[in-house]
Amino acid sequence: MIRRPLSLAALTALAAACGGEPPTQEEIDEAHGRVDLALSVAKQARSALELLGILPVYECGESRRSFVGRATESLQAQVSCVSARTEALDAATDAVVLSFEEGGCEVREHTVTGQTAFKYSGGQDRMDMKADLRGLRVDGDPLQVEVGYGTCGDESRYYALAEGPLPRRPEYSYRVDGRVGKRDGPPLIGSSSLVLDGPGEFTGPSGTNRLTFTGLEYELGEYAPKEGEALLETADGRSVKASFSQTLWRLGKMELTVDDREPVTVPIVR
Repeated sequence: MIRRPLSLAALTALAAACGGEPPTQEEIDEAHGRVDLALSVAKQARSALELLGILPVYECGESRRSFVGRATESLQAQVSCVSARTEALDAATDAVVLSFEEGGCEVREHTVTGQTAFKYSGGQDRMDMKADLRGLRVDGDPLQVEVGYGTCGDESRYYALAEGPLPRRPEYSYRVDGRVGKRDGPPLIGSSSLVLDGPGEFTGPSGTNRLTFTGLEYELGEYAPKEGEALLETADGRSVKASFSQTLWRLGKMELTVDDREPVTVPIVR
């Protein structure tokens, strides 16, 4: 179940102690609504990247065929409601084909249905993986995302490219090129938290809003990030920045900055 930020009507927006004029309540409400749409866009990439963590990440030196067999066995041992099998697609590509139970399968704190294939190509010096997740539904919503990574060689990159109508908000379409950020070490894939970076946009009745996500750190099952920033450049030429930080367990805060106005702070339930 999605946990929405606490209603602004029930909270007092706290203006910072110094600086210019704070935004009006109307501007705060409008900015808050746009941030909520931005988080819905981020959720698409984030959910896909969390699913990417259900299979182990390839480590250099193992044969591709051996890795996909071991990955399949490991997944089935951990998640009983997933049916997994390996398939040799051609001389350079093997796949792990996943089928989730029709009634719903609980995976990494999401309910997943449908089928997809994780396709691995390359060898011991360089391995690339990609999966088209459009055949899946996550928490009842279609997942319109392609995920993948390249590992070994000179660079490792984990990505989620998503676009389509925004679930439950069909008047909006979106696109996001999400990447797994780093937090004092390697990218967090398969752990209990995930850091999301990348550009995006959503388009609706008022035009196109451009997005930049920087260091959005999520814990599994939480609606709002505990840290990081979402920057919106709106269709009408305004700027909205939402900066997230953690205060107490399951309680965080979102600092909203509208244009060059004084920032205001809104508590949120994560």
